[in-house]
Amino acid sequence: MTEFESVIERGPQTLAEERRERAILVGVDRPGLKWPLASSLAELERLADTAGAETVAVTTQRLDAPNPRTFVGSGKADQIAELARAHSADLVIFDDELTPSQQSNLEKAVGRDVKVIDRTALILDIFALHATSKEGRLQVRLAQNQYLLPRLRGMWAHLASNRMGGGVGSRFGEGESQLEVDRRMVRKRITSIKRELAHLAEVRAVQREGRYASGMFKVALAGYTNAGKSSLINRLTGADVLSYDKLFATLDSTTRKFELPEGREITGTDTVGFIQKLPTTLVEAFKSTLDEITGADLVLHVVDASSPEYEGQIEAVREVLDQIGAQDIPCLEVFNKVDLLDDEARGALARRHPLALAVSAATGEGIDGLVARIAQAAAAADEHLEVLIPYQRGDLVSLAHERCHIVSEAHEEAGTRLVLLAGPAYAPTFAPFTAGE
Repeated sequence: MTEFESVIERGPQTLAEERRERAILVGVDRPGLKWPLASSLAELERLADTAGAETVAVTTQRLDAPNPRTFVGSGKADQIAELARAHSADLVIFDDELTPSQQSNLEKAVGRDVKVIDRTALILDIFALHATSKEGRLQVRLAQNQYLLPRLRGMWAHLASNRMGGGVGSRFGEGESQLEVDRRMVRKRITSIKRELAHLAEVRAVQREGRYASGMFKVALAGYTNAGKSSLINRLTGADVLSYDKLFATLDSTTRKFELPEGREITGTDTVGFIQKLPTTLVEAFKSTLDEITGADLVLHVVDASSPEYEGQIEAVREVLDQIGAQDIPCLEVFNKVDLLDDEARGALARRHPLALAVSAATGEGIDGLVARIAQAAAAADEHLEVLIPYQRGDLVSLAHERCHIVSEAHEEAGTRLVLLAGPAYAPTFAPFTAGE
């Protein structure tokens, strides 16, 4: 086994920063990693910041394979304990998922006054912090309980300790008054949450079916967290969907109508952001929300063009899209935040991704081109019809203007003659009125 160890210590913190929980980040560099360790740890630091922790030190180790007992080597575990004491750390965050035994052994090595959590627990913690709707809270609670079930022995004692006092990694089981529970009670809770989510999923399905029955072209925005999906849908629809420059600012999907230049109305849905090493429990828990993607006619894969790791982010999103069965839906890559790039970076982006669109939700650059591409995709399955609609069926003329693309319109003695492009959902409605020259 080859080992390489490094420690990066942060400088002095301000008084305000010192009030936050103090975290030590731990990463293991091993063969086959998809992301450079430095980039992954930089993202972990941002996740910790989002959860409310201040990173005071970062330590790494190069291993051929994780240690089955403590994930890192025994010497590195002792070093982490020393770092925790030296920096008065409150928690240690590992960049990979720990097994229950690894977490327990690490807590013994580091000391019971310091929490030891992994990347999955940190992400679940952030989701708990940002979930606002009833469905979102239930989805997060389900993922938390599924994560905690195999960790009951260590985690419940960990949570029951008086030293917890809230903070990062301690939002598990939110709302519960009894922490001393057994596996049977946790399984019962999981079953209860699943039952509630199934009811809410039925409600969401009815709403979704209503949109499907309307025949509207459906666009879903998917992408890495903080790629600017909410800002982009605000720009497209004129809506006021919550958008912040932080990870996982929004967890609940939001659907808005907007009108294409030719007058056709379509829908756009903003969905939860993805991230590398996204916990499978979250993918399962958010299934009803992610179904908004699988039911779309077009997926806009929104990419943060300003991120140095955008290629890795693209792959992470594609993996999740494959995982939820959305790999066969037409997808358009949209590189957002190009206003932050210089000319050289823009040129390199265009060469690497010639079929993608470059836009800026902040400035409006490229939005017209994006709308044109969406309109092109919406019209791809349209049927060319010439119809003569009696004047007493003015409702059909209104429907044509709202849902179809009107090529020409003329008022004749027998009714309104329309040459239109109608989608698959509407062509049968107008077919009985087909007219010749």
